[in-house]
Amino acid sequence: MSQSRNSRRQFIAQSAATASALAFPLIAGAQPKNIKVGVLHPVTGALAYSGQQCREGALMAIEDINKAGGIKSLGGAKIEALLGDAQSSPQAGTAEIEKMNEAGVCAVVGAFASAICLATTQAAAKYNLPHVVDVGVADQIVERGLKNTFRFGPGYRTSASVAMANLHVLNTAAGKPAKTVMIIHEESLFGTGTANLLAAELPGYGYEVKEIVKHANPTRDFNNIVLRMKAVNPDIVIPANYYNEYALLVRTMQQQKVTPKAIFSVLGGAASSYKFVKEFPDAANGIIDCNHWFNPKDPRSLALKKRVEAKGLFFSYEVFMTYTSMRLLADAIDRAKSIDRAAIIDALNKSTFSDHIMPYGPTKFVNGQNQGAQPLMTQVYKSDIKVIIPREYREIDPIFPLKA
Repeated sequence: MSQSRNSRRQFIAQSAATASALAFPLIAGAQPKNIKVGVLHPVTGALAYSGQQCREGALMAIEDINKAGGIKSLGGAKIEALLGDAQSSPQAGTAEIEKMNEAGVCAVVGAFASAICLATTQAAAKYNLPHVVDVGVADQIVERGLKNTFRFGPGYRTSASVAMANLHVLNTAAGKPAKTVMIIHEESLFGTGTANLLAAELPGYGYEVKEIVKHANPTRDFNNIVLRMKAVNPDIVIPANYYNEYALLVRTMQQQKVTPKAIFSVLGGAASSYKFVKEFPDAANGIIDCNHWFNPKDPRSLALKKRVEAKGLFFSYEVFMTYTSMRLLADAIDRAKSIDRAAIIDALNKSTFSDHIMPYGPTKFVNGQNQGAQPLMTQVYKSDIKVIIPREYREIDPIFPLKA
């Protein structure tokens, strides 16, 4: 009997010692647990370049947030990225959301391409998992009534509308030299949706849409399409495609000496890319694009651009859109004072986030769409990219039509 009493005493003593050892770090102010956030992009496959750029933007934002003290309302908790690869396919993107949900992320930022975002936001909605869309421009993403989905940037309807109004202003100011248009677009949701919107809008401004040509992703030879362009001889060529195809199309036009009055793109995959401008300066020269772009008058934009370039990378829209989207999410988590998904969704709905380098003003979400988001019009000029419209962000006067 005394033996069992002794062993009970020993057990109580050991339990008390263990409890005090466990409690001690809390008294000393233990570090709060990391906050897991999913970072989901196509980092392999046809869209790998853009996906890798997006991922870099997200990781740079996380680095900055953590360096500045983490999520202050949660005791300085650090954000921890859970990286996912959508492999340039909606199905792979959906599978990654399932994994991220299992791993206990409190939110997801991604997933670049419209078709992938359409799938990942839907998959995340099953788990009430907040999903901040960084780039995906198809308006279906935010028009299905999903309560978990928030897009920081403009969609393709806004972008197409801004682009067409500005094209009309430029053409009218030049004496209306351009009358006919040819649209070349990639086959997925982004290219097809953009082309359909443009084809519907252009006749109202007095333009004749001569032809709409769809191509596969990837396409490695544009010779036949450019031969067709020669036969149609449009005043304006509007490409709507991702980086590789955009660059190859414009280079093929240069090789075949096809020089329309303007190459005017809406959300062009290469037109607003320093990579394209550096690698193919002659082919890129003079291209006008309506796209995601930073505020060139904000010194923080140029500081971030320098940091990205110091890593040997190009400061592309993928980088700064995902960088800013991650900061938007961190701001929401901070205001939610919680990693509870419903609390983060509520904080995003009430967001007034304005500490950013985009030309947007304070964030205001209505049905998941940031109402203040707007694209800027840029033009490639002297191997650089300059804002031409709107006037408050203008760096150079537009050149339209292009001088031969």
